[in-house]
Amino acid sequence: MRRMKRYVLGEFVEPEDCVAAVRKLRESGVTGLDAYSPYPLHGIDGALGLPRSKVPLVALTGGLLGALGGYSMQAWMNGVNFAINVGNRPPHGFWTNIPITFESGVLLSVLSIFFGSIFYFFGLPRPYHPVFESEQFRTASLDAFWVSIETEEEEPVPGLEKRLRETGARRVHTVTEAA
Repeated sequence: MRRMKRYVLGEFVEPEDCVAAVRKLRESGVTGLDAYSPYPLHGIDGALGLPRSKVPLVALTGGLLGALGGYSMQAWMNGVNFAINVGNRPPHGFWTNIPITFESGVLLSVLSIFFGSIFYFFGLPRPYHPVFESEQFRTASLDAFWVSIETEEEEPVPGLEKRLRETGARRVHTVTEAA
């Protein structure tokens, strides 16, 4: 049986208060933290303890595989599969393959970033997140800053609500994931 997740939400008026609250909660050992805001907040990545992005590694891997694949494809097609002797030149010329090699690398790099972001980094397809069931949460895209704490237990919810109030949250409430 799948356990129901609960999200304790706290609304903050100022971005600095939100970042300070996240930092204080994380330092006190609270896990499952996330932050929502109408625009990117300076310092929230460090406060949440997020690791460095893996997107550059995905881009590099995709680019290198694309370049290697593009070059190998041309070398095999021009030198082995369909070799044409034009002007008694060698069947494989390095410099003539550079443009397609570069374009293949860029193409596969962009495609790996796009599809990696959609399916791995963003966790799509996911039609909704449980916090969107809260009517009060709508201000996250307008003018308020929200902190959520994810928990699967029911017992710590009142304690987490109290902690959010102590950090300066204007409104605090809990959302339970629909079954």
